[in-house]
Amino acid sequence: MSRTVVITGGGTGIGSACAQLFRQQGDTVFVIGRRAAPLEDVATVSGAIPIVADVSTEEAWQQVILPHIFQHTDHIDVLICSAGGMGLGAVDKVSDALWHQSMRANLDSAFASVRGCLPSLIQQKGNVLFVGSIASFAAGPESCAYVTAKHALIGLMRSVARDFGKEGVRANAICPGWVKTPMADEEMQPLMAQHQMSLDEAYQYVCRDVPLQRPATAYEVALACRFLCSEEASMISGAALVIDGGATVVDLPTLAFT
Repeated sequence: MSRTVVITGGGTGIGSACAQLFRQQGDTVFVIGRRAAPLEDVATVSGAIPIVADVSTEEAWQQVILPHIFQHTDHIDVLICSAGGMGLGAVDKVSDALWHQSMRANLDSAFASVRGCLPSLIQQKGNVLFVGSIASFAAGPESCAYVTAKHALIGLMRSVARDFGKEGVRANAICPGWVKTPMADEEMQPLMAQHQMSLDEAYQYVCRDVPLQRPATAYEVALACRFLCSEEASMISGAALVIDGGATVVDLPTLAFT
Protein backbone atom coordinates (compact mmCIF):
# COMPACT_ATOMS: atom_id res chain seq x y z
CA MET A 1 0.00 0.00 0.00
CA SER A 2 1.35 3.42 -0.96
CA ARG A 3 2.41 5.61 1.94
CA THR A 4 3.39 9.24 2.35
CA VAL A 5 7.07 9.54 3.25
CA VAL A 6 8.68 12.83 4.29
CA ILE A 7 12.48 13.04 4.11
CA THR A 8 14.44 15.98 5.46
CA GLY A 9 17.90 16.47 4.01
CA GLY A 10 16.52 14.72 0.97
CA GLY A 11 18.69 16.39 -1.64
CA THR A 12 21.91 14.43 -1.15
CA GLY A 13 23.47 11.35 0.43
CA ILE A 14 21.34 9.01 2.51
CA GLY A 15 18.23 11.17 2.18
CA SER A 16 18.45 11.13 -1.61
CA ALA A 17 19.02 7.36 -1.68
CA CYS A 18 15.99 6.84 0.59
CA ALA A 19 13.86 9.01 -1.68
CA GLN A 20 14.72 6.92 -4.72
CA LEU A 21 14.24 3.60 -2.92
CA PHE A 22 10.89 4.53 -1.38
CA ARG A 23 9.63 5.91 -4.68
CA GLN A 24 10.56 2.62 -6.37
CA GLN A 25 8.16 0.80 -4.05
CA GLY A 26 5.34 3.20 -4.91
CA ASP A 27 5.37 5.60 -1.97
CA THR A 28 4.62 9.28 -2.33
CA VAL A 29 7.83 10.98 -1.22
CA PHE A 30 8.54 14.58 -0.23
CA VAL A 31 12.18 15.69 -0.08
CA ILE A 32 12.94 18.81 1.94
CA GLY A 33 16.10 20.88 2.16
CA ARG A 34 17.50 24.40 1.95
CA ARG A 35 19.03 24.11 -1.53
CA ALA A 36 16.72 23.92 -4.52
CA ALA A 37 19.12 22.43 -7.08
CA PRO A 38 19.86 19.09 -5.33
CA LEU A 39 16.18 18.64 -4.51
CA GLU A 40 15.23 19.21 -8.12
CA ASP A 41 17.82 16.64 -9.20
CA VAL A 42 16.32 14.06 -6.84
CA ALA A 43 12.82 14.94 -8.02
CA THR A 44 13.84 14.47 -11.66
CA VAL A 45 15.44 11.09 -11.03
CA SER A 46 12.89 9.65 -8.60
CA GLY A 47 9.61 11.52 -8.94
CA ALA A 48 9.78 12.79 -5.37
CA ILE A 49 8.17 16.14 -4.60
CA PRO A 50 10.70 18.83 -3.56
CA ILE A 51 10.12 21.46 -0.88
CA VAL A 52 12.72 24.16 -0.27
CA ALA A 53 12.68 25.09 3.43
CA ASP A 54 14.72 25.18 6.63
CA VAL A 55 13.34 22.22 8.59
CA SER A 56 14.83 23.44 11.89
CA THR A 57 12.09 26.01 12.53
CA GLU A 58 8.48 25.54 13.57
CA GLU A 59 7.55 28.52 11.40
CA ALA A 60 8.76 26.77 8.26
CA TRP A 61 6.83 23.63 9.11
CA GLN A 62 3.58 25.42 9.84
CA GLN A 63 3.71 28.04 7.10
CA VAL A 64 5.54 26.29 4.25
CA ILE A 65 6.18 22.56 4.59
CA LEU A 66 2.97 21.11 5.99
CA PRO A 67 0.69 23.25 3.78
CA HIS A 68 2.67 22.06 0.74
CA ILE A 69 2.46 18.41 1.81
CA PHE A 70 -1.26 18.59 2.53
CA GLN A 71 -1.93 20.02 -0.92
CA HIS A 72 -1.03 16.55 -2.21
CA THR A 73 -2.12 14.22 0.59
CA ASP A 74 -4.04 14.26 3.85
CA HIS A 75 -1.61 12.24 5.95
CA ILE A 76 2.03 11.41 6.75
CA ASP A 77 3.06 7.81 7.39
CA VAL A 78 6.86 8.01 7.65
CA LEU A 79 9.25 10.77 8.66
CA ILE A 80 12.97 10.29 7.96
CA CYS A 81 15.12 12.90 9.68
CA SER A 82 18.22 12.95 7.50
CA ALA A 83 19.09 16.64 7.65
CA GLY A 84 22.44 17.30 9.25
CA GLY A 85 25.87 18.82 8.99
CA MET A 86 29.30 18.84 10.52
CA GLY A 87 30.55 20.60 13.63
CA LEU A 88 34.32 20.25 13.55
CA GLY A 89 36.74 21.40 16.23
CA ALA A 90 37.69 20.50 19.79
CA VAL A 91 35.74 22.19 22.58
CA ASP A 92 38.33 24.97 22.94
CA LYS A 93 38.17 25.75 19.23
CA VAL A 94 34.41 25.70 18.61
CA SER A 95 32.84 29.15 18.47
CA ASP A 96 29.37 29.83 19.79
CA ALA A 97 28.21 30.34 16.21
CA LEU A 98 29.57 26.99 15.02
CA TRP A 99 28.13 25.20 18.06
CA HIS A 100 24.64 26.59 17.44
CA GLN A 101 24.92 25.91 13.71
CA SER A 102 25.73 22.25 14.33
CA MET A 103 22.95 21.86 16.91
CA ARG A 104 20.48 23.45 14.53
CA ALA A 105 21.50 21.28 11.58
CA ASN A 106 21.68 17.95 13.42
CA LEU A 107 19.35 18.21 16.41
CA ASP A 108 16.93 21.14 16.12
CA SER A 109 16.05 20.01 12.61
CA ALA A 110 14.94 16.60 13.87
CA PHE A 111 13.08 18.06 16.86
CA ALA A 112 11.11 20.54 14.74
CA SER A 113 10.40 17.89 12.09
CA VAL A 114 8.98 15.40 14.58
CA ARG A 115 6.88 18.05 16.27
CA GLY A 116 5.49 19.21 12.93
CA CYS A 117 4.62 15.72 11.67
CA LEU A 118 3.55 14.15 14.96
CA PRO A 119 -0.22 14.73 14.78
CA SER A 120 -0.39 12.95 11.42
CA LEU A 121 2.03 10.22 12.53
CA ILE A 122 -0.18 9.50 15.54
CA GLN A 123 -3.26 9.38 13.33
CA GLN A 124 -1.54 6.94 10.95
CA LYS A 125 0.31 4.96 13.62
CA GLY A 126 3.37 5.83 11.59
CA ASN A 127 7.05 5.87 12.34
CA VAL A 128 10.04 8.17 12.62
CA LEU A 129 13.56 7.28 11.57
CA PHE A 130 16.47 9.41 12.77
CA VAL A 131 19.75 9.37 10.84
CA GLY A 132 22.41 9.27 13.53
CA SER A 133 25.99 8.12 13.23
CA ILE A 134 28.54 5.99 15.02
CA ALA A 135 29.35 9.44 16.43
CA SER A 136 26.12 8.89 18.38
CA PHE A 137 28.11 6.45 20.55
CA ALA A 138 31.79 7.35 20.21
CA ALA A 139 33.80 10.53 19.76
CA GLY A 140 35.84 11.20 16.67
CA PRO A 141 38.75 13.62 16.94
CA GLU A 142 38.01 17.34 17.08
CA SER A 143 34.30 16.95 16.30
CA CYS A 144 32.85 18.21 19.56
CA ALA A 145 29.64 19.82 18.29
CA TYR A 146 28.81 17.04 15.83
CA VAL A 147 29.44 14.28 18.36
CA THR A 148 27.34 16.03 21.00
CA ALA A 149 24.45 16.60 18.60
CA LYS A 150 24.47 13.00 17.35
CA HIS A 151 24.57 11.66 20.91
CA ALA A 152 21.57 13.86 21.74
CA LEU A 153 19.72 12.61 18.67
CA ILE A 154 19.58 9.13 20.22
CA GLY A 155 18.01 10.63 23.33
CA LEU A 156 15.39 12.35 21.19
CA MET A 157 14.65 9.09 19.37
CA ARG A 158 14.24 7.20 22.64
CA SER A 159 11.98 9.89 24.06
CA VAL A 160 9.71 9.75 21.01
CA ALA A 161 9.61 5.95 21.19
CA ARG A 162 8.82 6.06 24.92
CA ASP A 163 6.19 8.79 24.84
CA PHE A 164 4.27 7.89 21.69
CA GLY A 165 4.53 4.12 21.52
CA LYS A 166 1.14 3.95 23.20
CA GLU A 167 -0.22 5.86 20.19
CA GLY A 168 1.23 3.25 17.84
CA VAL A 169 4.13 5.43 16.68
CA ARG A 170 7.50 3.73 16.26
CA ALA A 171 10.81 5.61 16.46
CA ASN A 172 14.23 4.22 15.56
CA ALA A 173 17.64 5.40 14.42
CA ILE A 174 20.28 4.25 12.01
CA CYS A 175 23.89 4.93 12.94
CA PRO A 176 26.19 4.62 9.94
CA GLY A 177 29.97 4.67 9.90
CA TRP A 178 31.72 5.90 6.77
CA VAL A 179 29.28 6.28 3.88
CA LYS A 180 30.20 7.55 0.43
CA THR A 181 28.27 10.81 0.35
CA PRO A 182 29.08 14.39 -0.66
CA MET A 183 29.57 15.32 3.01
CA ALA A 184 32.02 12.44 3.54
CA ASP A 185 33.78 13.31 0.27
CA GLU A 186 34.40 16.76 1.73
CA GLU A 187 35.80 15.23 4.92
CA MET A 188 38.31 13.29 2.83
CA GLN A 189 39.86 16.43 1.36
CA PRO A 190 42.46 17.05 4.13
CA LEU A 191 43.65 13.43 3.92
CA MET A 192 43.84 13.60 0.15
CA ALA A 193 45.92 16.77 0.34
CA GLN A 194 48.19 15.54 3.14
CA HIS A 195 48.95 12.13 1.66
CA GLN A 196 48.53 12.90 -2.05
CA MET A 197 45.67 10.39 -2.29
CA SER A 198 42.75 9.98 -4.63
CA LEU A 199 39.25 10.02 -3.14
CA ASP A 200 38.97 6.21 -3.35
CA GLU A 201 42.37 5.82 -1.69
CA ALA A 202 41.30 8.14 1.12
CA TYR A 203 38.21 6.03 1.78
CA GLN A 204 40.35 2.90 1.80
CA TYR A 205 42.70 4.59 4.25
CA VAL A 206 40.03 5.57 6.77
CA CYS A 207 38.48 2.10 6.50
CA ARG A 208 41.73 0.16 6.91
CA ASP A 209 40.78 -1.03 10.41
CA VAL A 210 37.10 -1.59 9.61
CA PRO A 211 36.45 -5.35 9.37
CA LEU A 212 34.74 -5.05 5.97
CA GLN A 213 37.47 -2.58 4.93
CA ARG A 214 35.23 -0.30 2.89
CA PRO A 215 32.65 2.43 3.35
CA ALA A 216 28.95 1.82 2.86
CA THR A 217 27.08 3.19 -0.10
CA ALA A 218 24.10 5.46 0.50
CA TYR A 219 21.95 2.78 -1.16
CA GLU A 220 23.04 0.15 1.38
CA VAL A 221 22.07 2.46 4.22
CA ALA A 222 18.76 3.26 2.52
CA LEU A 223 17.95 -0.47 2.42
CA ALA A 224 18.22 -0.56 6.21
CA CYS A 225 16.04 2.53 6.42
CA ARG A 226 13.40 0.85 4.28
CA PHE A 227 13.40 -2.18 6.58
CA LEU A 228 12.98 -0.16 9.77
CA CYS A 229 10.10 1.77 8.22
CA SER A 230 8.33 -1.38 7.02
CA GLU A 231 5.79 -3.76 8.53
CA GLU A 232 8.59 -6.33 8.78
CA ALA A 233 9.96 -4.16 11.61
CA SER A 234 6.57 -3.65 13.26
CA MET A 235 7.84 -4.64 16.73
CA ILE A 236 11.07 -2.64 16.56
CA SER A 237 10.99 0.70 18.34
CA GLY A 238 13.61 2.60 20.31
CA ALA A 239 16.40 0.79 18.47
CA ALA A 240 19.63 2.25 17.09
CA LEU A 241 20.86 0.12 14.20
CA VAL A 242 24.60 0.45 13.58
CA ILE A 243 25.62 0.23 9.91
CA ASP A 244 29.40 0.51 9.99
CA GLY A 245 30.96 -2.57 8.40
CA GLY A 246 31.89 -3.79 11.88
CA ALA A 247 33.90 -0.69 12.84
CA THR A 248 32.54 -0.38 16.36
CA VAL A 249 33.31 -4.01 17.28
CA VAL A 250 37.04 -3.41 16.89
CA ASP A 251 39.02 -3.50 20.15
CA LEU A 252 41.40 -0.59 19.63
CA PRO A 253 44.09 -1.78 22.09
CA THR A 254 44.54 -4.99 20.05
CA LEU A 255 45.14 -3.27 16.69
CA ALA A 256 48.90 -3.52 17.23
CA PHE A 257 48.55 -7.31 17.10
CA THR A 258 46.72 -7.34 13.77
